[in-house]
Amino acid sequence: MIDLSEELIKRLNELKKQTFFELINLAGRVFIIVDYDENVVIGKRGFLPEEKERGLILVFNQKMNFQWNDDALTATLVFGNTPERCYIPINYIAGVFSPDLRVQLNVPVFKFSNNAESSERAEENSQKRKDSKIIDLSKLRKKK
Repeated sequence: MIDLSEELIKRLNELKKQTFFELINLAGRVFIIVDYDENVVIGKRGFLPEEKERGLILVFNQKMNFQWNDDALTATLVFGNTPERCYIPINYIAGVFSPDLRVQLNVPVFKFSNNAESSERAEENSQKRKDSKIIDLSKLRKKK
């Protein structure tokens, strides 16, 4: 088994980016598969229940305005007639493919954080959930 080091994740994310841009240049459009996570923002629309289970397929073309940086792919995508601001962390892109060229790259999704700040935030949220289950009886007693 290969060790999932920070360097390996970084290189796989770079491979996603290279594949994305190569396919969009060759075919004019590219599809990505995005796994559900609370860090992925698909505007107000969000993920539908089935998409939370299977992932969401998004289509990009050369004429679209999008930004791909080290951490995330950002764009305004249209669902029906509604434009939605999207923020897709690169780690949650599970696949990049072109049905026109019959080429695809599938990669594992890394649903963990390497930085201490996110770990602290997760611990705080966990503590808040525990605290929310505790009822302070002193507030329920009648005052004399």
